[in-house]
Amino acid sequence: MTERNKDVVVLTGAGSIGIAIARRVGAGKHIVIADLHLKNAEATVKGLYNAGFECSAASVDISSRESILSLIKTAQEIGKITRFINAAGVSPSQAPIEAILKVDLYGTAVLLEEIGKVIEEGGSGVVISSQSGHRLGVLSQEQSDLLATTTTEELLKLSFLQSGEVKDTLHAYQLSKRCNVLRVMSEAVNWGKKGARINSISPGIIITPLANDELNGP
Repeated sequence: MTERNKDVVVLTGAGSIGIAIARRVGAGKHIVIADLHLKNAEATVKGLYNAGFECSAASVDISSRESILSLIKTAQEIGKITRFINAAGVSPSQAPIEAILKVDLYGTAVLLEEIGKVIEEGGSGVVISSQSGHRLGVLSQEQSDLLATTTTEELLKLSFLQSGEVKDTLHAYQLSKRCNVLRVMSEAVNWGKKGARINSISPGIIITPLANDELNGP
């Protein structure tokens, strides 16, 4: 039986990096593990439960605001959201341009916005970005500002994110990860007003299933 009103850790994306972070911060809390594929989340829950963690599985499509709001409701029925880890996303070898922008760029922006509304005072979050976002090259100040501050539902309408402007899936991924960092910088102000922190991490090459897809892909 789950104890209600516990501190809740929300993990989106049942991948290796996100799980490692959840193990470090999840002791004594309830970890909600959400993934696009419920079976992945359930398998992760089984492993963490057997390691002594209290956790539950959920399904989420971070490209959908409705799905994100449903996940938040599920987490709040357990307790207060005090920690947030976003490790959800698709790589250049896993999806077309449109899907990468919808999931990695737009989806992360919506997560930051909606989790930021409910994060508890003293809470914290982390977005797993990528070193790839720093390999994009120089964007104009105007483009950076637009990625950082454009209203979430208008993000995918930006001219430099349109078909013909984004060269390939790698370019889409790099733009998305650069946007992640910029959105975190912008949203940190809103999180700070609630007494909470949000940071991004840009890992280098770490051998995970996603990294293996890239190393063995085009």
